[in-house]
Amino acid sequence: MSMSSALNASVSGLAANSTKLATISDNIANSGTYGYKRVETSFDSIVLNQSRNSGVYSAGGVQAASRRIIDQDGALITTSNAMDIAISGRGMLPVTTAVDLDNGFSDQPMIMTRTGSFRTDSSGILRTDSGLVLLGWPARSDGSIPVMTRDTTVGLVPIQIETNQNSGDPTTEISLGVNLPAQDTVAGEPGDPLSLQVEYFDNLGASESLNVTFTPDVSGANGRSNTWTLEIRDSATDPALNPLGQYQITFDDTHASGGNIVSVTTLAGDPFDPATGDIMLNLAGGPLALEIGVPGGISKLKQLSSSFSPTNITKNGSPVGNLTSVEIDENGFVRATYDTGFIKTLYQVPLVDVPNPNGLMSLDSQTYMVSPTSGSFFLWDAGDGPTGSVVGYALESSTTDVAAELTDLIQTQRAYSSNAKVVQTVDEMLQETTSIKR
Repeated sequence: MSMSSALNASVSGLAANSTKLATISDNIANSGTYGYKRVETSFDSIVLNQSRNSGVYSAGGVQAASRRIIDQDGALITTSNAMDIAISGRGMLPVTTAVDLDNGFSDQPMIMTRTGSFRTDSSGILRTDSGLVLLGWPARSDGSIPVMTRDTTVGLVPIQIETNQNSGDPTTEISLGVNLPAQDTVAGEPGDPLSLQVEYFDNLGASESLNVTFTPDVSGANGRSNTWTLEIRDSATDPALNPLGQYQITFDDTHASGGNIVSVTTLAGDPFDPATGDIMLNLAGGPLALEIGVPGGISKLKQLSSSFSPTNITKNGSPVGNLTSVEIDENGFVRATYDTGFIKTLYQVPLVDVPNPNGLMSLDSQTYMVSPTSGSFFLWDAGDGPTGSVVGYALESSTTDVAAELTDLIQTQRAYSSNAKVVQTVDEMLQETTSIKR
């Protein structure tokens, strides 16, 4: 009957507004929680009788539906911790829990979060106070990231920083920017060799040197020969194995390309690669490419009518240094800086994305898990595809608008009171009906 349906409708109204009150309470309670995504409750009507001419109407009531608005971004708050990480734009950080890690880190689900304040624990693992462990792909010794699968967690490992570690960066490339005096190749000149010492760092971070000697060719009958003999010795190599190589270098003296290398001939030792302009040296401390220039192009090593001088000698590598700081850049690369000025890439943190972020399953500590409605996850490099950039020294604030929630709270309270009044009225009407029977 209609009176009973009115009672059922008002009871459903009480239940629906109770649900909305619960979400409002959750939103207000987490208004200061970093990375919290507000929950929104909407109401849908229930229709039981659509007949227009029966003269009797049955109230269906209302049902509540709640969903978390995960794709809404919160404001970024600047902090003083380099490993406070947030995301500007779409995407999430891959994490696991300390419990999964302690259990051997096997068959753990893909968990993700929007932000986190990560600090090293006693083992050097980056984790939050709530037990979330940051995951990433480890870099090779040269700082490059290997090719990884993007639709599984295979390859992701907990990021571990040894805060008291030392590290050395071996030298693998030297660019030899030197000017050789053209007048020294004139016939009749003394032909004295010119020497230069270039420091490099071996595989253990020890300082060694290449001893480079340039000897001009003055054997011509007249004029400049524009030819030099380059000899390279290594301080770390057994003297019996030196020199590492000898090379005859001829320079151009034309108007168009004067001063650049015309040809390089390997007389002995390690080879010269004309395609790259590198002498490929096999040192005791590891291989090293000594760049002098591509023949016929603009070379590093030049011969001009000026004094013998290094114009631009550059190299990579550094001696052993102490770790001073660890930061994450906008592309998700975790880099360590040492007191020698050496910067080393340790990990890359990918960003997780799903087709429907609002369909993710919510877990504790502002974390989420894929569900049938969210779709499968994919791991992107930060800034690629639909994903945004990684921001260090920042945390994402809650998306709760306290003023709006308090307004909804008042409206919900009034709606709840109104439904309760309907229940009270129906109860009184039923009592009146009972009294009529008596």
